[in-house]
Amino acid sequence: MTAFETEPGRLFIGGQWREAADGARTEVVDPSRGRVVTTVAEAGPADVDAAVRAAREAFDSGHWSGLSGRERGRILHRVVELIRENADELAELESLDVGKPITLCHAVDVTNAANDYEHYAALAFSLDGSTRDTPLNALAYTKREPLGVVAAITPFNFPLILAGSKLAPALAAGNTVVHKPADETPLSALYMAGLLQRAGVPDGVVNVVTGAGPVAGEALLRHTGIDKIAFTGSTAVGRHAASVAGENLKPVTMELGGNAAHLVFEDADLEKAVGAVIKGFVFNTGQFCMGGPRLLVARPVYSTLLGILADAVPGVPVGDPRLPETVVGPMAGERHLRKVEEYVDLARKEGARIVCGGERLDLDGGYYYKPTVIADLADDSRVIQEEIFGPVLTVQPFDTEDEAVALANSTPYGLASGIQTGNLARAHRVADRLQAGIVWINDWAMLDPNVPFGGVKASGFGREYGPEGLAAYTRTKSVVVSLD
Repeated sequence: MTAFETEPGRLFIGGQWREAADGARTEVVDPSRGRVVTTVAEAGPADVDAAVRAAREAFDSGHWSGLSGRERGRILHRVVELIRENADELAELESLDVGKPITLCHAVDVTNAANDYEHYAALAFSLDGSTRDTPLNALAYTKREPLGVVAAITPFNFPLILAGSKLAPALAAGNTVVHKPADETPLSALYMAGLLQRAGVPDGVVNVVTGAGPVAGEALLRHTGIDKIAFTGSTAVGRHAASVAGENLKPVTMELGGNAAHLVFEDADLEKAVGAVIKGFVFNTGQFCMGGPRLLVARPVYSTLLGILADAVPGVPVGDPRLPETVVGPMAGERHLRKVEEYVDLARKEGARIVCGGERLDLDGGYYYKPTVIADLADDSRVIQEEIFGPVLTVQPFDTEDEAVALANSTPYGLASGIQTGNLARAHRVADRLQAGIVWINDWAMLDPNVPFGGVKASGFGREYGPEGLAAYTRTKSVVVSLD
């Protein structure tokens, strides 16, 4: 595949492609067939150090940070053009690497990556400060400055989008970046490094180190040359990353795990609600931190909705991600598939009812699991309380609005949530009470670069997207000029 034959899996440091210092490489597997498709360099501490030094040199040179926001914005607009010009290659890479259906890679991943850069290219034009009224005989004003060298650590489920949600605002603000993609899904990160260089981003401003989290990721977290950590991943690893950052007093943005509740009230439009519910738990094969794996249904419509799901979910097209009709592809790897199996087996042991699914799908040696709906679990079940991260939906009834809110807020997570109702007052009232960074009403996963998202509780802190996402990569400096 031409998308990764040009620079086959080498590290991108200081504008140059290079092998790892010790020559180590690691395999990249196509999850739809369980086969190795290529290898990439496996960075060690020496490679991470070289990348951080390159980023520091680029920052200190002022070749990027010293440009006006307007000049940086023009270059980022060129990045947008190149993403769209190379959409087919990027979609193929993302589908091959992650197992995403090719249709969704075009419509969601590539489109949103371009939108991320376009949004922050525009915001780069308007980076400003303000004057402040003061009783001092002085002129007081603020200005926003870049932080320096940013460590961007991204997960396996949305490699292209989640890289863009960090790199785009970091670059717009004038920072330099060392990006470590997930060791399982590095291909689009390497391809994007080439596009950024072609767009005119100076050498050393963006560096990509592929490799294992416990080695390359740990070295990046602990490097004293890093000024900010932007991390998306599991809550367990996020806790560790935040702890390391705290030791060195580095600012962090943490977008961590989720286990969102989707509330369906008796006055909801059930036909529309079912579509949103299915999308909420099968999108990206359920490997979506902002997915909706917990369905809470008002008791008067509980049995009806379960029946609709039992009929509809088995008809969702599961299969080869290369086929345009596929909606659900494979899990990203064998370990992710085994984790889903373990949770469904636990549900069976606890006496749950498997409404549909509940088993692997044997197809081409890939890591497929049938979309699964589970009922009759207690709220304190691990299957409900913990993040499964697969195409599994648990369904629970509720009798009152207060009970629905209590159930929704009963897990440690708080990244997203959803409400299905025809009552506008109820929609706003319940949204105010839900402990989540984003609440969707009468749909699911409505995301836009201008609308911030992020977590509360064990789902992290800080916000990505919107002006808030740009502010996270700047610091405010105050200047006070005596007028005496």
